[in-house]
Amino acid sequence: MTRNHADRLRDALPAENPAGTAGATEIPAGSKLSPQALQIASRLQKSVISPTVLAGTVRLADLAIVAAFGFASLNSGGVPLTSSTTLLPVATALILAAAFFQASDCYQIPVMRNIVAQGARITIAWTLVFVTLFMAKTFGNVMRGFEGDLLIIWYGFGLATLLTVRLIVSTFVRLWTRDGRLERRAVIVGGGQAAADFIHEIERQPNNDIRICGLFDDRKGDRSPDIVAGYPKLGTVSDLVEFARIARIDMLIVTIPLRAEKRLLEFLKTLWVLPVDIRLSAHTDKLSFRDRASSFIGTVPIVDVVLKPMADWDAIAKRGFDLVVASVLIVLLTPVMLATALAIRLDSKGPALFRQKRYGFNNEVIDVLKFRSMYHEMADPAAKKVVTRNDPRVTRVGRFIRRSSIDELPQLFNVLRGELSLVGPRPHAVNAHTNEKLWDEVVDGYFARHKVKPGVTGWAQINGWRGEVDTQEKIQKRVEYDVYYIENWSILFDIRILIQTPFALLKTENAY
Repeated sequence: MTRNHADRLRDALPAENPAGTAGATEIPAGSKLSPQALQIASRLQKSVISPTVLAGTVRLADLAIVAAFGFASLNSGGVPLTSSTTLLPVATALILAAAFFQASDCYQIPVMRNIVAQGARITIAWTLVFVTLFMAKTFGNVMRGFEGDLLIIWYGFGLATLLTVRLIVSTFVRLWTRDGRLERRAVIVGGGQAAADFIHEIERQPNNDIRICGLFDDRKGDRSPDIVAGYPKLGTVSDLVEFARIARIDMLIVTIPLRAEKRLLEFLKTLWVLPVDIRLSAHTDKLSFRDRASSFIGTVPIVDVVLKPMADWDAIAKRGFDLVVASVLIVLLTPVMLATALAIRLDSKGPALFRQKRYGFNNEVIDVLKFRSMYHEMADPAAKKVVTRNDPRVTRVGRFIRRSSIDELPQLFNVLRGELSLVGPRPHAVNAHTNEKLWDEVVDGYFARHKVKPGVTGWAQINGWRGEVDTQEKIQKRVEYDVYYIENWSILFDIRILIQTPFALLKTENAY
């Protein structure tokens, strides 16, 4: 039976939250989006949960349970925990559990959603682990001194705990699925028959985790009708940029044929600044691509054009790194910050701290903390006038802390709040400009630097591109270095930048 577009939209969108969307992105005033697009975007503001991270977390929990009950069971039998009699069976059980659980598809989201299915798979896989251990003990003449009753204790308590944990996991997975947080939200770029064919192919895939939230296309009329395969067209490609700033979208799938090169490049030029995966539908072109350039949704091939930076475990690793290092730096630099605050208060009237509106991740406007470096009555929170050499608005203390970048230290608290990262493109003021032109008007693709959280320090800054921006070349170079950092990010790269930052601060010719 064919569903109408209302049914498909209802399936595609998460349930409305009666309590509202606390912490969600605010819908901008004067938005050009249609009421339908705004309604859909407002219901997509809750962030999704990465299936990769969820599966990895459950895997780690399983292995922790295996090891914990292995050591506990053996210790209850009087076996020393550091002996080979303990380490060998525990290590063997960990390897076997990882292999059998993976082979049993215990980490697939559809399996984790089903209590009975995952309970049966866990029981079978766990039993195979101990059958193998028992055979190794009995026939392989290994693990001598390891009593068989300890295996039974380990098996029983381990299985009970694994099943209990999986019951809890199943409860949450079903809840997150119902709320639309365990799916990849996709928007189709393009319309007409090509988009309809792709949507039909996607919907035929079993256990499909793609949820289409609408289509955007510049064409009108019969070539791009308002409803395609039951899904509404929400606006033009330029409207999509605003839509993706509001909604939490994971993927843009371009269904324009690859032979339409000029139109395709125009779309990609507009869309690549967004922090999302951009894929090209390849199913209608019948082309083959190298594995590293393509992926599949079920059996449907798509070409990976732009990948979302710092996703899944990379995002978790970077956030953990930020929290640990920022906390340590705050403790170590507290005397410096207290002395700076005191000097500011003694030097001029007004508060020690200053807040300025700046662009954060995905163009969200955040309040960045700084030590006040200007006279309070001359402060410029909107950054309407660039600070220049010997600027009369800057205090005596302000000149020193600006040259040394001590004025940026309060941003470590922005890092703890999750608004900034330690390393990333520096957050620019919303009105930052050169020669009366906003920087996004000066540099093509300027907003690509907002695909990740901004940083307290960055690759551009340690390469000399800090301080006053009085020429188009300077902002162009900043953006080039920022984009390079985003495309080549790693924890080691962050560490390198942090180590080089104090040395870069010795170059003060552009900082005043």
